[in-house]
Amino acid sequence: MGFFSWKTNDTKRSIANQYSSRSTFTVYMRDNKGNVWVEEDYDGYGVFGGKDYYELLAEMNGLEPDRDAGISLQFDSKREDIIFPALFEHDTSSWETHLGLEPQNCPAQGYFYCDDEDEWEI
Repeated sequence: MGFFSWKTNDTKRSIANQYSSRSTFTVYMRDNKGNVWVEEDYDGYGVFGGKDYYELLAEMNGLEPDRDAGISLQFDSKREDIIFPALFEHDTSSWETHLGLEPQNCPAQGYFYCDDEDEWEI
């Protein structure tokens, strides 16, 4: 299984993992109920501040907090009413600002960066 990574909703910066050539930075994951999880050193497997992104995705959409259910919801679902956790670089951003929109996937998976740091930034 590979790494999971996204770009932050607020700055669109790739969330690098601790094994990559890039430095990690603090990431704030927020849900639609005002909860926030803070991750200082992302490991690349979808867990921010002890909370699994995909479990939270399932919970936010009325399913049991199950990682596989969240992954299926994101990648296999035909539902158009899915709301997503938000991933922020700055703690001042709120979930409502982004209306539950899906964070952009990082094509480098937070690890497989080219030499030029901006090359993967789209």
